This record gives sequence, C-alpha cells and structure tokens, in this order.
Amino acid sequence: MTPENPQQSAPLEAAATGLLPRRGSGRGGGKPGRSGPPGNSNARTHGTHSLRHAIKVLGNRAISRRTKVGRALAAWRADLVADLGGDVSTQQAALIDLAVRTRLLVDSVDAYVLGMDSPVNKKRRMLYPVVRERQALVNQLQSLLRDLGLERRAKPVADLTSFLSSRETPHGDAPT
Repeated sequence: MTPENPQQSAPLEAAATGLLPRRGSGRGGGKPGRSGPPGNSNARTHGTHSLRHAIKVLGNRAISRRTKVGRALAAWRADLVADLGGDVSTQQAALIDLAVRTRLLVDSVDAYVLGMDSPVNKKRRMLYPVVRERQALVNQLQSLLRDLGLERRAKPVADLTSFLSSRETPHGDAPT
C-alpha cells in the first residue's frame, strides 16, 4: 500500500531505515532504566572489572609508559627489581609483574573509593562491595610482596682481585 501523498512516504522510509528515533525512546536519549539524562553519574561504576579484563587480555601492554601512571608503575617495578638485587629469576619476574598489575588495580580502586561520599551504604548499614574488593586486592598485593621477600638484598659484588683484573687494559699496562 503506497501513500497517495509523496510527502508522507519520506518519514515512513526514514523510520524504516533507522534514521528517526523509535517511539517510546524518551527525550533524554540516555539508556533506558538508568533514571537520568546522559552525563549523570547515577549508573557510575568503579570499573574494576573492565580494568582487570584489559590487564588480563593485554598484559603489560595495558600499562602505557607514556602516561604518568605508567611511568610511576615502571619506576616502582624498577625499584622492586633493584631491591631484589638486580638480577631476578623468572619466577620473581612473574611475581613482580603480578604485583605491578595488582598495584595498578589497588590505586585505581583507591581513587574511586576516596571519591565516594561515604564507603558505607547507609540504607543497608554495610560497606559497599567495592571496598571489600579493594581489601581483597590489598591482601593479594601483600601476599605477592611477602613471596618476593621483605628484606632488601644487595647486588652480588666481585672480590677485589677480579675487579682489578677486569679494570686492566688489554695491553697489560696498569691503569693510570
């Protein structure tokens, strides 16, 4: 059935192709069930799951060293390696990578929790779940650091004779 007036067919074709909004979509343009216009923070979440997923999928590539946070985490990783004596085993390197990722998650959740009005849900009289997740992350970081060792280790130093022999010139002359 074709409309007799060609001007009436234009809105019908636009609605069929998806160019016009559907009926009942509301004026706000936001997602249904979120109770507010786009841009409000009613449905704001802490983002721990999405951050964990990005780190799980991308690994260390998720932490860009071009950002301030990435540089701070790289410096913290270098400090951990230096505290462990410089030359770390493969197992220690894996634990260090896990500790760096966990620290990123802890710092992100800390920033979210500190931005909240209160960490306590006043209606239910209990902590929000993100606060408990934060504590679990802190416990995981503490366990990783404990596995790496709490004491600082010195780099292995060569004895005096091997150090002096390494400083000799190739011609056998004594250094001046």
